[in-house]
Amino acid sequence: MRWLALLTLQAAWAGLCQAMQHYPSVWGHYDVCKSQVYTDEGLTWDYMACQPEATDMTKYLRVTLDPPNITCGDPPETYCALENPYMCNNECDASTEELAHPPELMFDFEGRNPTTFWQSSSWKKYPKPLQVNITLSWNKTIELTDDIVITFESGRPEQMVLEKSLDYGRSWQPYQFYATDCLDAFIMEPKTVHELTQQTLLDIICTEDYSRGYVWKYDKTVRFEIKDRFALFAGPRLHNMASLYGQLDTTKNLRDFFTITDLRIRLLRPATGATMVDEYNLSRYFYAISDIKVQGRCKCNLHANSCVFDKEKLACECEHNTTGPDCSRCKKNYQGRAWSVGSYLPIPKGTANICIPNYLGPVIRPNVSSLGVANRNQARVCDNLMMRCQNGGVCHNNQRCHCTPGFTGLLCEKPRCESEAGGCPGAKSGQAALLPPGRVAQLPLLMTIAASLLLRAL
Repeated sequence: MRWLALLTLQAAWAGLCQAMQHYPSVWGHYDVCKSQVYTDEGLTWDYMACQPEATDMTKYLRVTLDPPNITCGDPPETYCALENPYMCNNECDASTEELAHPPELMFDFEGRNPTTFWQSSSWKKYPKPLQVNITLSWNKTIELTDDIVITFESGRPEQMVLEKSLDYGRSWQPYQFYATDCLDAFIMEPKTVHELTQQTLLDIICTEDYSRGYVWKYDKTVRFEIKDRFALFAGPRLHNMASLYGQLDTTKNLRDFFTITDLRIRLLRPATGATMVDEYNLSRYFYAISDIKVQGRCKCNLHANSCVFDKEKLACECEHNTTGPDCSRCKKNYQGRAWSVGSYLPIPKGTANICIPNYLGPVIRPNVSSLGVANRNQARVCDNLMMRCQNGGVCHNNQRCHCTPGFTGLLCEKPRCESEAGGCPGAKSGQAALLPPGRVAQLPLLMTIAASLLLRAL
């Protein structure tokens, strides 16, 4: 009997492991686009939402400076230390490799000794402003996944703006303002990212945290905090990625906030370390950057799990019968319904929203006016771009979500048990269940059976 109990225990444990294998400790990788499964019709494909892994995006960018002749060294120049105007032993000479500081040194391997860095010419034309635009371009839509970090070799700027573009540099919008005095520089009240809430996440703020002078000379970094914004939905340690991906899936403005094609660093005023500029020692004032970190992934609209860099250009390797640099349209002869971005929901596999062959059904296109805006006489509850039905719900005629049996609500966002008397058994206040209802019901039962069998076997 013992061997029978052990076999039963092994089967129960295998069932428990199978139930858990789809719920990794780190949510939201979506690194598999499809897998083969057996159904009543035989072997077939199971399609899933997918995206490339995050990586260092500075390996694929093109950098430009404005004005283009702002880099030091032509003609050669000697620089003085900000904290000591009489310590002038740093030379920049563009014609000598050891003394040159070209822009590409902002993206080379860090850890060298001495440190490599880009450096601007000094503020020798004072009082004319010393201003530089550093533009990072990818010629591809990318999604940011970690903080943008700029490390200065000089003092951190007293005034600076980080800007983003979503249309390859044709238009720009501010990401964040930085200043020693936000009110004086930008007529904005100073604020930190920790003062933001879910409702104010998209606010553009000015912060004074990263603009201190040479008194804090060992504080060299300026950050744009991506993870702290993620934490507003996913929790302090990003443990609830299900919540974050649900928000990204249903709110286009939030998704667009972390999406860019270009970044621009506008350096408006160098560190001076004082209220007054020393006009007799202008070689003390300049910009120097040793490193820029931009962590992200190619935006493939959840239709690809890899992105290739070929002929100086990034492009998604599209799945789901989609095509284009961002997998943003259906392949020829696969337009049996309108193209749609993939969905993170239901977690963990999402919804692929594959393009289907033309012969399987008519092309469904939204009713769009000549201005490209959906006609206002249609009251849309859900559609493929702005608001998506959650937890496996299906959008019907843009009017309502058809929910799966376990969920209810306008967008199927509520477990059905919440609307019933007594609520959801064992639910914690304010925390959405991460496992689908079927799995939630199975796991305690499997664990109980496994424990009972183990005791008997022993």
